[in-house]
Amino acid sequence: MKLKYLLLLSVICNCLASCISSPKIGKPDVYTDTLTYQFKAVNAKADDCAGKPDSTCTYVKFNYPAFDNQPLLNDTVVTGLAMLMDRQKGIAGLQRLTWQFLQDYKDFRKQNPTSTMHFELDCKVNIIRQDSSLVTMEYNGYQFTGGAHGGTVIRYLNWDVKGKKKILMSDIFTPGYEAELTKTAEKIFRKQENLTPGKSLKDDYFFKDGKFSLNQNFLITPIGIKFLYNQYEIKPYAAGQTSLEVPYSEIKTLLQPHTVVARYL
Repeated sequence: MKLKYLLLLSVICNCLASCISSPKIGKPDVYTDTLTYQFKAVNAKADDCAGKPDSTCTYVKFNYPAFDNQPLLNDTVVTGLAMLMDRQKGIAGLQRLTWQFLQDYKDFRKQNPTSTMHFELDCKVNIIRQDSSLVTMEYNGYQFTGGAHGGTVIRYLNWDVKGKKKILMSDIFTPGYEAELTKTAEKIFRKQENLTPGKSLKDDYFFKDGKFSLNQNFLITPIGIKFLYNQYEIKPYAAGQTSLEVPYSEIKTLLQPHTVVARYL
């Protein structure tokens, strides 16, 4: 009987040891939202808009997130929004920018009193991803001030939550990364555009000296680094924006360790 009890006790101890050594692992807090925010709006219309719908009226619209207790991030968001459409760079603040845009319309009306044309400025910031170490946002702006058509611009912001700063490419790539990253990206670009390796880029693209290059408009994603070229940047207006995603699997050796992208690897 004693042997039977000893065997039973051994089994129970083994089970308890197994339970203690194999605790349940919860979801890492790196994927949880840590910043609270609310969206703010700035809306204005021209003086001659009384009773007119937006579709026939000159208007200005800004919509953007304001984060609680994050003054540096909020300043970066608003500054980027004001600069989105390459308006006068010395103007500080969205209210001042709004006034200037409507003043430009007034000046246009004085010079063209019989024109029925109206201006539009519509810009917003969308949060793409937010967790305890990274916030990514998309600026999306549309502007029309006459001519055959308006213009749309999309830009990205990658924010280091812990470091409280805008993330630059030099923050995630190793020194001297440029040549190899460009080479890898060009291969992906040519495949995406159905171009042979030796096909010239001079005729159909606006790259300087016909040489492929990356811009600084990039987005950190769980899959890779996404680059976006806006209208007129490398193609004619009718071609719209061109996006290019470089997977982490293609550039692992170029990435610094212990950065905000490390967990995606």
